Parts: sequence; structure tokens; C-alpha cells
Amino acid sequence: MIELVEDRLDIDTYLELRQSVQFRKLTRDQAKKGLSNSLYTLVAFKDGKAVGMGRIVGDGAIICYVQDLIIRPEVQGEGIGGLILETLKKFVIQEGYEGTTMMFDLMCAKGREEFYKKHGFIARPTKDLGPGMIQFIQIGSDEQ
Repeated sequence: MIELVEDRLDIDTYLELRQSVQFRKLTRDQAKKGLSNSLYTLVAFKDGKAVGMGRIVGDGAIICYVQDLIIRPEVQGEGIGGLILETLKKFVIQEGYEGTTMMFDLMCAKGREEFYKKHGFIARPTKDLGPGMIQFIQIGSDEQ
């Protein structure tokens, strides 16, 4: 049985889950600040062990962005990612204003596109939307 716990994602669990899927390494200070600026976090537990998490950042009125959706490799395919994503979506709906549209965005890891399409996301670019873009800024480097 999967237990979902809201807004209780701690630094150690966050860093451990990120490491389990080989996400870019963060410092504890980065993780602490990032988590404190989250709009919403959700941790999935199976048999008392954290096996997945989701995190939303944004303004809660115009845009909510899935910054992290992580499922430990050994439990991928068990429906935990879909459960977390649908719970994140419910949060967005609760945060939004009646009669408005809120953007629910993400940039998925390579190879995970079909999972997100199955949950209603569209890949960009489209006829009306340009491509998503990213820039990595090295802080404290002479190459800025």
C-alpha cells in the first residue's frame, strides 16, 4: 500500500531520491532553499520507505511547475508516478481561481515523454507553442 504525505519532504529524503535516479547533485544548502520555496511537496511511502516524490514550484495563480517527480527505479512501473502526478494536479486545481486557466508545466527526463503524454501533457513545440528552453548558469565561475 502506498501512503502519500503532503508537505513533509525533508532534505535527506529529497537528496536520496534524487541520487536514486542519478539527477544532478545538489548541495544541502541548495536543497534546503529549493524545498523551502516549493509551493507543494508530496512523498510516497511503501512499507515505511520513501519511494517517490513530487514537487511543485510557481506562483499558484498563473503557473505551477512540476520541478521534480522522482520514483525509485525498483518501484517504477507500479503506478506510483501516476498517483503522485494526479495528486499534484489536484493541488493545482485547488489553488486556481474559478473560471481561469493555470499552466501546469514540466520538463521531463529523456525517455519519459510517453508517461507524461498519458497524463495529459503535450510535447513542445506545437503549431502554437515554441520549444521549451533551458540555460544552466554556473555560479561563481569566470565563464558567465
